[in-house]
Amino acid sequence: MHRSLKIFGTLTSIGMVIVLMQGALVTKTESGEGCGATWPLCFGEVIPTNPAIETIIEYSHRIVSGLLGAMVIILAIWAWRKLSHIRETKVMAILAVLFIIFQGLLGAGAVVFGQSHAILALHFGISAISLATVALLTTLAFEDGKPNPPALIVKKGYKGYILAVFAYCYAVIYTGAYVKHTQATLACGDFPLCNGQWIPMLSGPVGAHFFHRVAGTLLLILLVVALIWTLRKYSHYRSLVWTHILCVILVLTQYATGISIVLTGNELFVAMMHALIVSILFTTLCYIVMILSRNKAV
Repeated sequence: MHRSLKIFGTLTSIGMVIVLMQGALVTKTESGEGCGATWPLCFGEVIPTNPAIETIIEYSHRIVSGLLGAMVIILAIWAWRKLSHIRETKVMAILAVLFIIFQGLLGAGAVVFGQSHAILALHFGISAISLATVALLTTLAFEDGKPNPPALIVKKGYKGYILAVFAYCYAVIYTGAYVKHTQATLACGDFPLCNGQWIPMLSGPVGAHFFHRVAGTLLLILLVVALIWTLRKYSHYRSLVWTHILCVILVLTQYATGISIVLTGNELFVAMMHALIVSILFTTLCYIVMILSRNKAV
């Protein structure tokens, strides 16, 4: 059922990952001003002449982002027409369109009005939501027609805890984006200590970096607790168990890449993987929240 929609949704989801990775590459290579302060053209040209590498990185990101923006809108309309009988479809379709437009406007604003740290951090956070909404729309296409899509009966305390972890994960994304965009990535030059101290001066780039470390460690603990709780009380829900296992694997990998960024001096591939993994983690948590919302907590 909906074979074409599934294929298109999968391609759009992969495309959103590519856009996210391109955005991380733009930030890491400081190519955000590769086309100057002009948008949507690049230095007033449709095809830049004799472009520098920064220009190629920035302009290719714009082109792919524009293409994916159109694909997301098509996916949202298509899903609305074919999957409107599923409760979450219309909400996800609206959010997908709104956030992809907002994401584009933020990117354009950063170019035209300057590379504000807060705007750039917000841009990455919105990118994570855009990826999640597209992935969830695609998931709904795959779920449609199955006899028993995940609908869970859980305690209010458990549901509230998962919602809190979900919100906290999104906040941690912003702490990481802020560290990246304020160039505080290597403010702590070692691990587990921070410049030879367990608790450094909590101000400036060092404070921002150390705060993100603490926030990331707490997220790891919260997700391990969520997995243990799930295994003890809701092991009969396979979708819940496996998504929580995936979350713990992702957060451990995220933690490892974060350490590697420090130890490798912010190596490009490691930094890009760090951005990708946390976005996939957030998307997985979005799916957990969606299936928990299908039944009222008891």
